[in-house]
Amino acid sequence: MPTALIIDDEPDIRELLELTLRRMDVRAMSASTRAEAVELLEREVFDLCLTDMRLPDGDGLEIVEWIQHHRAGLPVAVITAHGNVESAVQALKAGAFDFVSKPVDLAGLRKLVDAALRLAQDADTVIRPPTLLGTSPAIERLREMIAKVARSQAPVHISGESGTGKELVARMIHDTGPRAAGPFMPVNCGAIPTELMESEFFGHRKGSFTGAVADKHGLFHAAEGGTLFLDEVADLPLHMQVKLLRVIQEKSVRPVGSPHEVAVDVRILSATHKDLGALVSRGDFREDLYYRINVIELRVPALRERPGDIQMLADNILARQTRELGMEPVRLASEAVERLEEYAFPGNVRELENILERALTLAEDAVVRAGDIVLRLPAATDADRTDSLDAEVDRLQRERIERALEQARWNKTAAAEILGISFAALRYRLKKLGLD
Repeated sequence: MPTALIIDDEPDIRELLELTLRRMDVRAMSASTRAEAVELLEREVFDLCLTDMRLPDGDGLEIVEWIQHHRAGLPVAVITAHGNVESAVQALKAGAFDFVSKPVDLAGLRKLVDAALRLAQDADTVIRPPTLLGTSPAIERLREMIAKVARSQAPVHISGESGTGKELVARMIHDTGPRAAGPFMPVNCGAIPTELMESEFFGHRKGSFTGAVADKHGLFHAAEGGTLFLDEVADLPLHMQVKLLRVIQEKSVRPVGSPHEVAVDVRILSATHKDLGALVSRGDFREDLYYRINVIELRVPALRERPGDIQMLADNILARQTRELGMEPVRLASEAVERLEEYAFPGNVRELENILERALTLAEDAVVRAGDIVLRLPAATDADRTDSLDAEVDRLQRERIERALEQARWNKTAAAEILGISFAALRYRLKKLGLD
């Protein structure tokens, strides 16, 4: 039977928590002071700790910090006064697993305890292989941070340039944490029309506005028990920033047209390629929301900051692309690797994927050479030049395919053999280039 330590100087609170835990088949031990709690922590083994923020001889933050130094791995949640957001944020930054507000909501407490016990049980299991490729010091540090923040319920903000893999980092945090069995719900905040945003996030009730012909659950409800990933969170309009702040603080949403709030159990992860601090300074992003979603910040390094990882990434991307196209394996020549490692990659890993996809089309055999690597010119940073480059690659593809079709007397199966690709890959190219 798992054991929890309850630290609170109010006997009624201790009794309520003990009774709730007992009904969940969790054995509970109690302490009313910091000193008594530390004595128990040194003597006993616990699977979970619940501590009040205000104690007669100290505070809950001291308990959190003591556990981080002496019992690392023990999930600790703090009990805060209602509306005391600053204390909750401080506790999460110090390493607390989660927080619960007074008066204690028993349903929310049960969810917290379940998540914490899953975390304690998973501590001894084998960690799955990392999906963030690379051996550079920057990537190693990022992996270590992901492993740490995955154990918490604190909001995490993931910063980094476009194309660096911020959503991949968010998925790793979800997949290696206690919410892995729940849904992972990514949403691009800049892709939702402003007038539909509230309904999309919080849901609506039938008849609440024109076109609302039935009740609809929102994204928060869809992510219940899991993770909601707010990509490009900087694109949220100010009126939605206010509503999101309230949801994070109160852990509840009010569907459009409903008089009642509905409790939600969702972890918030966010990301943007913009400088949120600069947006706060300009008044384009709320400072209070910034501090709530940025309890922990992870920065994903740009690809130019880790050139030593480029070959590993390129080999992995080529293997995936050839597999998807039904082609034989293709390798990178050493001069092609050197060409890639000398490039700045303004579009990061996403641009590397595009470059390699073009190179596959241009390669004459099972080797991608330096001449097959088409890079963006230094001055060509605008959309027109990018479109021009894409058009040139499409023209080269079209010419090679047309020559192969003529050589094969328009037999597509034979043309695919001449090109060294599968029939399915040829059909894909014909459709993409408008030759079908």
